[in-house]
Amino acid sequence: MSSYPFDEIEKKWKVKWEEQKLYQTDIQNTEKNFYCLVMFPYPSGDKLHIGHWYNFGPTDTFARFKRMQGYNVFEPIGYDAFGLPAENYAIKVGVHPSISTSKNIEKFREQLKAIGAMYDFSKEINTSSPEYYKWTQWFFLMLYNKGLAYRKKAPVNWCPNCQTVLANEQVINGQCERCDTDVTRKDLAQWFFKITDYAEKLLEGHDRIDWPEKTITMQKNWIGRSEGAEISFGVDGTDDKIDVFTTRPDTLFGVTYMVLAPEHPLVEKLTSADNRREVEAYIDKSRKTSDIDRTSTEREKTGVFTGAYAINPVNDEKVPIWIADYVLLTYGTGCVMAVPAHDERDFEFARKYGLHIREVISPNGSPGGELEAAYVDVGVMINSGQFDGLKSDEGIDKVIDYLEEKGAGKRTVNYRLRDWLISRQRYWGAPIPIVFCPDCGEVPVPMENLPVMLPEKVEFKGKGESPLTTAPDFANTTCPNCGKKARREVDTMDTFVCSSWYFLRYPTPHLDSAAFDRENLKNWMPVHQYVGGAEHAVMHLLYARFFVKVLHDLELIDFDEPFQRLFHQGVITREGNKMSKSRGNVVNPDRFIDEYGSDTFRMYMMFMGNYADGGDWSDEGIVGIHRFLNRIWRLVEMIDENKPAGNEIERSKELERIRHYTAKMVTQGLENFHFNTAISRLMELVNEMYLYIQEVEPAEQNISIVEDARETLILLLAPFAPHLSEELWEKLGHNDSVFNAQYPGYDEDKIKSDTIPIVIQVNGKVRENMEAEPDTADDEIVDRALGLPKIQKYTNGKKIVKTIVVKNKLVNLVVR
Repeated sequence: MSSYPFDEIEKKWKVKWEEQKLYQTDIQNTEKNFYCLVMFPYPSGDKLHIGHWYNFGPTDTFARFKRMQGYNVFEPIGYDAFGLPAENYAIKVGVHPSISTSKNIEKFREQLKAIGAMYDFSKEINTSSPEYYKWTQWFFLMLYNKGLAYRKKAPVNWCPNCQTVLANEQVINGQCERCDTDVTRKDLAQWFFKITDYAEKLLEGHDRIDWPEKTITMQKNWIGRSEGAEISFGVDGTDDKIDVFTTRPDTLFGVTYMVLAPEHPLVEKLTSADNRREVEAYIDKSRKTSDIDRTSTEREKTGVFTGAYAINPVNDEKVPIWIADYVLLTYGTGCVMAVPAHDERDFEFARKYGLHIREVISPNGSPGGELEAAYVDVGVMINSGQFDGLKSDEGIDKVIDYLEEKGAGKRTVNYRLRDWLISRQRYWGAPIPIVFCPDCGEVPVPMENLPVMLPEKVEFKGKGESPLTTAPDFANTTCPNCGKKARREVDTMDTFVCSSWYFLRYPTPHLDSAAFDRENLKNWMPVHQYVGGAEHAVMHLLYARFFVKVLHDLELIDFDEPFQRLFHQGVITREGNKMSKSRGNVVNPDRFIDEYGSDTFRMYMMFMGNYADGGDWSDEGIVGIHRFLNRIWRLVEMIDENKPAGNEIERSKELERIRHYTAKMVTQGLENFHFNTAISRLMELVNEMYLYIQEVEPAEQNISIVEDARETLILLLAPFAPHLSEELWEKLGHNDSVFNAQYPGYDEDKIKSDTIPIVIQVNGKVRENMEAEPDTADDEIVDRALGLPKIQKYTNGKKIVKTIVVKNKLVNLVVR
């Protein structure tokens, strides 16, 4: 028997697929379309790593499965090509990002073809191409014209040494990742998209999409909808007001101090002369701490007194105003009313600084004396004036009613979600299409002047403002309105802007008159199946939903969710550890593809664990899958060489049953991305086929059942191992691609077995299994169990004191 010549086979079928344009989808088709999409790769490195393969290979298996079910499947691919790593690489080695990115894309494309995926490369997109980012700029202008893009000053991470803005991920333990200088916070004019206007719609849409519950929960928590009250506190001795949002107005009588964010605009005005030095020192220190660290529940809370007092609107009591870095200006109103008796964080802070703690909610309506901890549950209002005796959950509405009558507060809904900051002081991104004119102010670039092209010649020093400032021909321009000298915006857009609409572009990637074809999208959107990492839950996946909802509101598209069904793949580890270059445990896909072929490599990735959980890579494990594919190759050859020539019935019944059972279980496995269990069922079918042809002489083997089993096996295998399956399908005499064949169905009646498995226990321990007809009498089941040699080893010479039979499941023999 010959071995499986994977190298020759895979080269052959890659050429054939390309020559036949097998995977170029008919985009104009209007029937039974299926859009299957993976999150596109970012070509910042010079090759795809195993994480990419784990996303792409199994998803392609699912797409091939849908094609064989009769769907017109569209599976495109492209490159999320703008971004910071490419620019950092340019700074480091002196290579222009356009050159390095182009080379990386060439290598990626070569590797993507090696995967053996159904990608329609005629629909490929590259977000760094002017053909694409022209329309990214169009999206910006659309949002700008609708009041959803605006510019304001905002705090950013600033490295005084590099003289540049840093993204949050570039700040390591409060220091610049490049030079280890302490990072500060600095206010710079930045561009934002007003995603907060869509908070409610982003929440509502969750009810209509098939997404992992964890991802939906993460988005809900990120949006952070809270119902409560906005309450106005006066400031003693001034006309100023401090507005506070709270979900617990029932605790308003328990406010004993206020806390402002250190960067709150009122801090400078309110701080007394005696407290100014301490307050300014604290503000300076807080500017060096990231927002994540500031709000960490594990971090000790710190703060300083401003010397000012606020007036509680329900009892006119003066309460001290503090600043503390655990309060962020970007969340809520940048101020909190502190109720230490009924909030754990406030309690901890009050204990530390000796602030008053007043109980206003009691479990039973009676004061509890000195509190050892904050009471945060529902109870009865006390020390709350006219509201004493009310259940606290009922008191919420009553207190709001009182505040509204008094003009000191109102019912409101607050969101944790902040507007999306899209400005990047970087070169390698889509330029923001805005011009600043001394006379006209902020002027959008007219649509007919797009794209605003990135200049070729810029200096990559990694210091100061955006590298675009070093290109005078770019930065200096004329005003589109008045024609006078003006200056371009030199910031570029966050790369998440590019990826927030790319799925709309794929069907018509070269369309020059619009970003997308609305009529065409009616047949393809929303994306039927989207697959990618869970780390994008509150960024890319939220931003893409925002873009689509805006387009829908503007009546530019006919759907309001981008991805109908979402699946997150897990993470591959090695020897239980996350892969990293520093650990030296990174799997190089190219090595294993050279040694075993891409069919083996992709199939092993699907077999080593539940796809949602990931798996632990094993060099030995991939050998097992390669042996399995060789077994299939030899099995088909054996059947071909020793042709079945009979019509045997009895033994072939079990083969026929397992064939239908396998078809059912593999189908269900693929529908639910349970690739590992589907492959296990294929292995069982292969084992049964080997048993049959070994136990029954060729002259007696049932021709139709063996040939049906062989054909079913190849069809079921095809989505997992496309190259091998094409070759075997051709060997069977078929002229067309296996992926134009109909996926196997199954007959439920033929899956039913004449017998069922019965577990046999002795003194509660499993000792044997046997087959029996359904509903066999208990006495007969016990007699047959006692007659089994394995069971007799445990029962001979002993007394059977009790027999327990669970109908159609087990028999337990109790012996002494």
